Amino acid sequence: MKLTKILTTKLTSFWLLSLTAVGAIFFIGALVSFVQLTYKFQQQKVTQLETMLVQHYQPDSHWDLHAWLPPILIAYNANSFKLTQGDDIVFEYYSPTPQNNPTIYKHIIDPKADTAMELKLPQPYLLHQLGWYELLIMLVSLVAIGLFVRYGLRWFTHELDGVEQIAQRSKLVLDGKHAEALSAAGNGRPRLINRAMTKLLEQLQDAQKERGRFDQFIRSKTFLDPSTRIGNRIFFENRLEALTHHNCMIAHGAVMLINFDDLDLLQQQEGDEVINEQLNDLVQAISTLLQPYEDVVFARYDFNQFAIVVPQASLAEADTLANKLLKLGISQLKNQSDTQDNYVHLGAAFYKAGDMQEQVLEEVDMALKAAQLQRTNNWFMYDKGAVDKEIAKGSVRWRSFLENTLVNRRFVAITENVIDSDGHACHKEVFSRAIDNQGNEIRATLFIPMANKCGLMPQIERQLIETVLFELMAHNKDSFSINLSYDSLTSRAFIRWLRTTLMEQRHLASRLIFEVSEDIVVKHQQDLMENLNLLRKIGARLCVDHVGLQVVGTHYIQECHFDLVKLHRSIIHQIHLKSENQLFIRSLIGGLYRAEVQVFAEGVSRFEDWQTLKILGVSAAQGDYFNQ
Repeated sequence: MKLTKILTTKLTSFWLLSLTAVGAIFFIGALVSFVQLTYKFQQQKVTQLETMLVQHYQPDSHWDLHAWLPPILIAYNANSFKLTQGDDIVFEYYSPTPQNNPTIYKHIIDPKADTAMELKLPQPYLLHQLGWYELLIMLVSLVAIGLFVRYGLRWFTHELDGVEQIAQRSKLVLDGKHAEALSAAGNGRPRLINRAMTKLLEQLQDAQKERGRFDQFIRSKTFLDPSTRIGNRIFFENRLEALTHHNCMIAHGAVMLINFDDLDLLQQQEGDEVINEQLNDLVQAISTLLQPYEDVVFARYDFNQFAIVVPQASLAEADTLANKLLKLGISQLKNQSDTQDNYVHLGAAFYKAGDMQEQVLEEVDMALKAAQLQRTNNWFMYDKGAVDKEIAKGSVRWRSFLENTLVNRRFVAITENVIDSDGHACHKEVFSRAIDNQGNEIRATLFIPMANKCGLMPQIERQLIETVLFELMAHNKDSFSINLSYDSLTSRAFIRWLRTTLMEQRHLASRLIFEVSEDIVVKHQQDLMENLNLLRKIGARLCVDHVGLQVVGTHYIQECHFDLVKLHRSIIHQIHLKSENQLFIRSLIGGLYRAEVQVFAEGVSRFEDWQTLKILGVSAAQGDYFNQ
């Protein structure tokens, strides 16, 4: 754009200079013509005087010259006149007010008589004075020329401004800002190119939306149940893997399995439409019941089974929820057969951090069988009686612990390298740990849910960012990615502090990457747009992580101008064996190819997974495989 501006300025200057040169040439030409014309007129007068002398001069009578010649010389404004015959002066005249630098004319009138004349006349152009009429004509002409030049300059500038608008739109297109280029249609010239660009951008926008809908279609066909539109078994397994690390549960919670006996027979009796309508009502009621719980997984595990995972739930909360779910199942899915008192069963298993995933699934299956053996609509909780000490902490104790940790600045940062396909470190992701009074580390998966409930996430993330800016970045040149929660992104005080800090440390802003969970962005996109754009304008990059957990379209990635996309570990786990996950990644990368958005992966633990990801087009990854 700077080059285009320079070129248009030079073109305008050249136009003005050319116009000025043409005007100057015309003016000089007119002046020369005027001077030449006056000399020609004066030459004609001299010739006429010479003719009169030849016709009326009588050598014997000098009186005749004194009678008629002086008035003519006075009329000519002559400085002097001398008529000689040989060495004798026949007639001589001198003006009482001679002028400087006269024009001298010497002519031989009669060669036989050796008669010659010498006439001195003033410069001819000095004898012509411009009157008011000529001055008025010149003034009108100059005004007309000025108006035409002004109009021409405005027209020329306007036309070139249209070219600059086309250049501006072209730069926006090259920068990937297609929405801004489409909204900046303006009056670009040539208009045919401007209209063509607008049409192509509209078609591109429609194509991007269609691609996002296609991606969502692929994900829905892969991970959603077609009847109830909730997650299917693959979705449930992926989400359950997201709650594990090395196949062990990260934190405590409860898994529930609701079974509807003889659902297939009931469907044959009542018809597909009736049963599907009842199932949809049941799904909607259960979804409403699960809204107060965070990160709940709700999926159709089998044709007649629904699975629910409630992370961070206590035993009391799990018992209460199981009772409500059983009542909902009985009331929503009506059974008029003889088995109406024995067709809904719920099995639940309470797990703690460190339990194996397969073990938890076996326990919930055993709990479901125990509920079915009671031969009545009932539920059964499989509980080993072992509850983590961390779980026993109530909300009050957690708040006291977190506030004390904040005051003593015992939130520490640990980093993990993100490695590209060439084996080089792209940046480091920052994770937080809390140090208790005994010096033990508390996992983020334990204190973050409690910090969210207590509203302390902005303070914790502020302390973490300060650690990164003033300790980690001060000792090396690496880039760092930091996770931001919804509470922090919507906190005015936190955003005001972050903006002031990044403006003061502007040279460090370009080395920061702020990560936001896909679930947060999808649910609160309009609320987060302003603050996300603020961080991007300051110079930081944006990343959306946990991509793949939700079955949503990908249009939000370009609307929010994310620079990086990070796939969740549940999509990555054993990717070389899961064709449906590979299809999702291919579709995602294909849709983001033109947007210049890099796709990363987290939780890579095997060589086969990393090789498959590189083949699919993933740019970089992190996980245990790179930390070994």
